[in-house]
Amino acid sequence: MMGSEAFEYILNERNQAFAYFAPNGRLLRCNSAFNQWIPRKLSAPGKSLPELLPEAVGLEETLAELIGGKATSFVLPNLSRNAAGDRDIRYFDVSLFHLPMPESPLFVMISDVSEASRLRQQVIQRENELSLLRSMLRNRPENEGGHLLGDSPPIRKVMDLVEKLKKIPSATVLIQGESGTGKSMLARIIHFSSQSSGRPFVEINCAAIPENLLESELFGYEKGAFTGASSDKEGLLETAAGGTLFLDEIGEMSLALQAKLLSFIKTRRFRRLGSTREREVGLRIIAATNLDLVGLVEKGEFREDLFFRLNVVTVELPSLREMGEDILLIARAFVDRFNVEFGRAVTGFTPSAHKKLLGYRWPGNVRELRNAVERAMIFLEGTRIDAEDLSLGRLRGGRDDREDALGRFALPAEGISFSEVEKKLLEDALQLSNGNQSRAAQLLHLSRDAFRYRLEKYDLLQ
Repeated sequence: MMGSEAFEYILNERNQAFAYFAPNGRLLRCNSAFNQWIPRKLSAPGKSLPELLPEAVGLEETLAELIGGKATSFVLPNLSRNAAGDRDIRYFDVSLFHLPMPESPLFVMISDVSEASRLRQQVIQRENELSLLRSMLRNRPENEGGHLLGDSPPIRKVMDLVEKLKKIPSATVLIQGESGTGKSMLARIIHFSSQSSGRPFVEINCAAIPENLLESELFGYEKGAFTGASSDKEGLLETAAGGTLFLDEIGEMSLALQAKLLSFIKTRRFRRLGSTREREVGLRIIAATNLDLVGLVEKGEFREDLFFRLNVVTVELPSLREMGEDILLIARAFVDRFNVEFGRAVTGFTPSAHKKLLGYRWPGNVRELRNAVERAMIFLEGTRIDAEDLSLGRLRGGRDDREDALGRFALPAEGISFSEVEKKLLEDALQLSNGNQSRAAQLLHLSRDAFRYRLEKYDLLQ
């Protein structure tokens, strides 16, 4: 017993909480530090460990294995408890050991890890917030409002809808269109041309934010709502009050979160995470997607009732290949922009360049056109962009493009690293889809899970 007494002496000196429990799980004895962890209402002798530590879910099954000798030790990490008399939260690890002592076979130690846990959660929260900010910056257009260029019938139809929406700043809008057609810019045009133009415009990409972070960012949370919630935080719904909340890539939102969003749209009321108090805000919701929401509804991957709530006013953005001569107008606008940015004096395009621009399918739409013009102006030596200056056809927009790309590829005689090729394809797909993993997976004909597995394999997850 001398070894046991010495061990207990060391634990007491370190203010380490410990206790012994009988075969029936009842408390036999404990030191003063352990007694501090016992809720006052449970301080009567003979209480069982699950009663003393109600935070430890499923503890009964673990105790049965330990006391029965089926396991020798077990650790319950990072449990949390409100400290008596204040709102501070304490975190602790519970270590359980089976002892070869018939009268007291269970030995329990409690380690206070509050400070380490708080630091760890602060790091996680900061990383999540940085991820959110990167996503919002990555998807933020260069100007606040902007305008759609073009005079083609599809563009005129869109602008007619925008004119009507100016008078109804509360109408919910669903923007649909292929990737790269300018859905984010159109959302800003709708907002800044309406009566709420002096109010906040808040944008979030539903595909780029982890589900648990997306919920807390939308609805906000109260202090103590979850591990690491060390203070109250206003959600984006409150931030956008009186203005517009733009939910980009709405088709990527989980079904569980869709239900909560639906409830808010119906009532304009919500609760922060960890709160029982209802809050009410008035705002316009604009949602956007490049996915077929009707198809997702039919497959049970998107709520039908939410679709109908969002589908009050639908704006279909045309693809670039539907816009005819507008392609040249937009291309010249990009030339003007990059002339200022690069300090150049490019005057426009040659006739052969016009022909090439009009003859291409533009699977990446306006985003691809912008990249093509920017790339041409970076390497251009003259003052006019010629057909050979435009590097097109690298985007796999259709069957002909894919076959052309495969036909141009030839395996070198010396061989090539398959890993490097696979990684490059993943990077290209992410770039073409503007970081949308579902769309990138579709470009490579992979399931989303298979695509994410390869992202993890090459450390490409952001």
